[in-house]
Amino acid sequence: MIPANQLIAQVRSNLPPSDLQAFYAQWASTYNTHIVALQNCVAPTLIAQIACQYPHYSTLRILDARCGTGLVGLALAESGATYIDGLDFSPAMLAQARLTGCYRNLFVGDLLQTIEMPDGTEFSRILIPNGLIIATILEEVWESGGYKAEIEKLEAEGILDVVSVELNDYRKGCDKAHMIVSKKKEIN
Repeated sequence: MIPANQLIAQVRSNLPPSDLQAFYAQWASTYNTHIVALQNCVAPTLIAQIACQYPHYSTLRILDARCGTGLVGLALAESGATYIDGLDFSPAMLAQARLTGCYRNLFVGDLLQTIEMPDGTEFSRILIPNGLIIATILEEVWESGGYKAEIEKLEAEGILDVVSVELNDYRKGCDKAHMIVSKKKEIN
């Protein structure tokens, strides 16, 4: 088994999207073991704790953006969420997420690219108005990867209300991530 730190370093080495998809295709089946068991990943539990404080949490539609293998979806379901959809750019990771049984729908797509759906381009289109969008974005790519700018743009355009952005541990004692909870606004 390849050491977890080596896998994490490789995925963070700015691989082109096609290489990154191929990398995740190979890693998907052992990702949870590497990240949770060997690396003390606490982000799924922390983001679920933030999200479940939102009123009517258990009955809201939730989009787990960048859902990967479904670790956040499982934490959301364990904290009472019942309507969870997932979005990730890796079909192999989504196949693992499907095995969790906690997602209603899973979508292939990149948060910062056009998603193959009928109208618009932003990832928030997948969600119905007043639903929550949950995302965990590593601190090292929050600004440089364009995620902060995209969230701010969607908020300025009146598409999202940012409920919470907190910088928390991703892996205990190793690195941090921005944990974002947004609400899709009603369209008038």
